[in-house]
Amino acid sequence: MFWRGAGRGVCNSVMETMPHILVIDDDREIRDLLARFLERNRFRVTAVRDGREARRAWPNGNYQLVVLDLMLPGEGGLEVARWLRSMSDVPIVMLTAMGEETDRIIGLELGADDYVPKPFNPRELLARIRAVLRRTTERTEKKLEPAAKTVRFNGWVLEPARRRLMNPDAVEVALTGGEYDLLVALVERANRVLTRDMLLDLLRGRQAGPFDRAIDVAISRLRRKLEDDGRHAQLIKTVRGGGYVLAAEIERT
Repeated sequence: MFWRGAGRGVCNSVMETMPHILVIDDDREIRDLLARFLERNRFRVTAVRDGREARRAWPNGNYQLVVLDLMLPGEGGLEVARWLRSMSDVPIVMLTAMGEETDRIIGLELGADDYVPKPFNPRELLARIRAVLRRTTERTEKKLEPAAKTVRFNGWVLEPARRRLMNPDAVEVALTGGEYDLLVALVERANRVLTRDMLLDLLRGRQAGPFDRAIDVAISRLRRKLEDDGRHAQLIKTVRGGGYVLAAEIERT
């Protein structure tokens, strides 16, 4: 069974206005520590130990954010992240072991919003959670604005209202959430050089770490989707010592 932090000493009406966070970590001490700490900082918390308990807690939780440990027993954290992404766009902050670069990159590609390496300071995690929730609120407000115009470039069509990409043959190309957001960032700044730090800051709201190759991996996968993955890419160009640039004329209709 899962353990629920119920915001002890807080009336139900106040609790309902607090952001609800799902913590998934097999370490009971960490679960209890985070539950107590986050509750003191005006969050509701439900803490579970694995993916199975997360699935039980999910239907009635209405969670605003998930804190997910990647090193879970049995079903790993990456599989749980895939399941979460199949259910919703809920923000995910990953807890990762130091040096687990590959899992970190894959996790970010699956749509995680940030990561904090273990061992961590709870105050740092709190700051990351608040930053992710702010960015999520801003994205939600933007979605409520009138739908953006359709964008055309090199025969491709990007439809922001439907969050989809159509190839020159009018066939939809499946993109992950991270790939779509990366493409939008490039299209909105077409013909401008964007460094890895700039792209990470635009997409995740933070600076790149020394081992964070998530943007490089995402660019490579996006190039394949755009059929631009040859040795001499023409659409998304690499600028040596600089970053990446979408070399295309943009038409908005």
